[in-house]
Amino acid sequence: MRASFAKAAATGDEAPLYFYSHLFLTHPEVRDMFPVSMATQRDRFFTALGDVVARVDDLAALVPTLRQLGRDHRKFGTVAEHYPAAGASLLATLEHFDDEWNDELAKQWTEAYNLVADVMIQAAREDAGPPWWEADVVDHERRTFDIAVLHLRPREPLDFRAGQSVSVETELRPRLWRFYSPANAPRPDGTIELHVQAREGGPVSTALVQRTGVGDQVRLGPPLGHIALDAESDRDLLLVAGGTGLAPMKALIDEVARHGPERRVDLFVGARGEDRLYERPELERLEKEHGWLSVTLGVAEDDQSALEHGDIGDVVQRHGPWRSRDVYVAGPKAMVDHTRSRLLQSGVRAERIRTEAFAPSRQGPDVNGKVTE
Repeated sequence: MRASFAKAAATGDEAPLYFYSHLFLTHPEVRDMFPVSMATQRDRFFTALGDVVARVDDLAALVPTLRQLGRDHRKFGTVAEHYPAAGASLLATLEHFDDEWNDELAKQWTEAYNLVADVMIQAAREDAGPPWWEADVVDHERRTFDIAVLHLRPREPLDFRAGQSVSVETELRPRLWRFYSPANAPRPDGTIELHVQAREGGPVSTALVQRTGVGDQVRLGPPLGHIALDAESDRDLLLVAGGTGLAPMKALIDEVARHGPERRVDLFVGARGEDRLYERPELERLEKEHGWLSVTLGVAEDDQSALEHGDIGDVVQRHGPWRSRDVYVAGPKAMVDHTRSRLLQSGVRAERIRTEAFAPSRQGPDVNGKVTE
């Protein structure tokens, strides 16, 4: 199966284009479920499928994620009857790009797809919550030319954990959903703080930063994610953030402040230059307010800055050792990978490092549970 999928994946855009063409020709009624422009959508199904194929031998880890995806797909209007249509188009696509396709491969793929579909369908049926939540924008502040902090108030209670993510759809970009991490733990007033960076070619992030204002409405999907605090651990924390990866780190700090347990928390925030540290006043306020919190800011390219210099992973390593900590890292993939590597080199155990890599220009969650625009 992996070899068969690799042949289709190696064609680049050709396989997704064939898949969606087949799906829309055989089931034209599903076309309205997708955005008008398929430019960012085409690779979504195959990217997620590739993640599933890569982990098909680890069902214990895969099934909970598939259940999460099944619940999340309700916001697209997906129902049980849609899964056979997608499965038929998938098999047609794989056969088209595999010159060694045979009945045995068809049987294996059918069984595997049906297993995935059954898990997702069952999870969706068991979810009693709404497929999405309507939310009002109650505050919108531009922090830099490309970063805005939004405060949203869902009209119905939305339960989530600090460190999880919610998908966002704006009426400015219908049927396009992008994932963002709330920068707070659940609050009594129900408001959610989002940090959004406008990405080049990113229709949703650009709309949220540049064209959204107080009084506008958005939709929020069910919370997803895997970077929540370990409920069984009371170890001190090391938090490392780059870019808007600061949002889930702020949420974890808020969780400790609201619910404990009392512990030492060291937060490191990296940026190219001081002008990119968009939350600096708020971080200074938090550090003064909480005696257990220490904040260190670092810059990679600003030679005139009095802040610590270097990639944030190197800055973190200089302040170690961190072997006794639970570690959380979020931000751009290169920054996350570099920081994790430096921590492992310094003796931090791999199982104590939880990471969240923000991947641009993806519409929906992969099997690791998190993507953004």
